[in-house]
Amino acid sequence: MRIIAKRALKEFWDTNPDSENSLLEWHDTVVSLSWNTPNAVKAAFSNASIIDNNRVVFNIKGNGYRLITHIDYTFGIVFVLWIGSHADYDKIDSKKVEFKRRKQ
Repeated sequence: MRIIAKRALKEFWDTNPDSENSLLEWHDTVVSLSWNTPNAVKAAFSNASIIDNNRVVFNIKGNGYRLITHIDYTFGIVFVLWIGSHADYDKIDSKKVEFKRRKQ
């Protein structure tokens, strides 16, 4: 799978250094796989939450952090939509978070 945007992960672990190893592990695992369905995601990450509109929520660092993604199964792309603490996740609607393009 291809991940858009790893930079968002790096920016997060720069301010939350305890998440770096877990995010790198997640990243390395995802880029080594090929998912065609949500069931394939669950086979690799049994604690992932499949929500509507091809969104998947991953638990990071023992559920200390949450990572919301949108997966395009046809093109093999995982879009990083949001990452934050579990407490911050409880304050948002994971179905409404949108991908934000960063300026270069």
